[in-house]
Amino acid sequence: MVIVQKFGGTSVGDLDRIQNVANRVSQTVKAGNKVIVVVSAMSGETNKLVGYTEHFGDNPERAEVDMVLSSGERVTAALLAIALNQMGHKASSMTGRRAGIITDDAHTKARIERIETEAMQAALDEGKILVIAGFQGVNEAGLVTTLGRGGSDLSAVAVAGAVKADLCEIYTDVDGIYTTDPRIEPTAKKLDKISYDEMLELASLGAKVLQNRSVELAKKLNVSLVTRSSFSDAEGTLITKEENIMEKPLVSGIALDRNQARIALEGVVNRPGIASDIFGALATSNVNVDMIIQTSGHDGSTNMDFTVPQNELNDAKAVVESFCQKNEIKDASYNESICKVSIVGVGMKSHTGVAAKAFSTMATENINIQMISTSEIKVSMVIDEKYAELAVRSLHNAYELDK
Repeated sequence: MVIVQKFGGTSVGDLDRIQNVANRVSQTVKAGNKVIVVVSAMSGETNKLVGYTEHFGDNPERAEVDMVLSSGERVTAALLAIALNQMGHKASSMTGRRAGIITDDAHTKARIERIETEAMQAALDEGKILVIAGFQGVNEAGLVTTLGRGGSDLSAVAVAGAVKADLCEIYTDVDGIYTTDPRIEPTAKKLDKISYDEMLELASLGAKVLQNRSVELAKKLNVSLVTRSSFSDAEGTLITKEENIMEKPLVSGIALDRNQARIALEGVVNRPGIASDIFGALATSNVNVDMIIQTSGHDGSTNMDFTVPQNELNDAKAVVESFCQKNEIKDASYNESICKVSIVGVGMKSHTGVAAKAFSTMATENINIQMISTSEIKVSMVIDEKYAELAVRSLHNAYELDK
């Protein structure tokens, strides 16, 4: 089998942990597998490097930021390759460039366009263990790019898809996907299997185990994912196609996203194309808009409310203020003291009353719902941030996810 193993920052947090990873990789190789390892930077390293880039002033040039940030993963990859070679294996570290990871030009949040696998395939054919620096690639001009937070997961899935690996294992500091965050609800249960769509919803809604772009790519490339712990031999959670799951639970999990901000626009000029102009400008500024509510005022103007990630709020403000200056928006307000709590489950497709139970649970706890968004397999609610953990625990209990 060809197995891609990805190890996150806590898994490679210091030299002892890198040795622990080397031992685990060695076991996989001795079991007769070809192994490609994708690594993150050592725990805390990326934040330190970000701090360095901001030392000389705000808004550093993003191409230079990528040069700095990409160094963290390269250090880890080389150290792990050294450890494996010392154990008697043939191991070789690779940067994103050498691994053939080609991206677009969006520095600090690039997207992978293709992977040229010749160098990786040649090394595998020589019996080498490949250790690839995650989170990075190069654009067509040869400039180093990084893939944004969680980009090492994306690197691992993309590499697994490109080399047609049999399995992609994502190793973290938790041993799988739980029905909700066990730190909030201690009775949360680990799931044996979950569908791509459910995991995609949970990841996009704030579940921190896997990044949503990596799940989306795994589904597209049909890569079987297992997420498991670096620090135990416990079975992880398999993320796979829905048809591979026999019993589809009504609700699989409760997700909480605190990285949310609400923007309220009042007195938006009522002309054809205004929504397209506003949200098009936000998209151009790489602001991800989530929930949107639009209502018409009595004076013929329009009000719009929408949510964005907190870390993109400043970019969103700049766009909104430009419309205010053109008198196309009368007033704008911003609220960062909100969160989004969501219920997710493929069983919702064939059952009624799932949303009603969520709303009645919120009402019983006197939690006001500010915004609602639904899809075939999820219901999301925006509430005051101070009620976040109460909402999660109440919903987890209401759907009996501890059973």
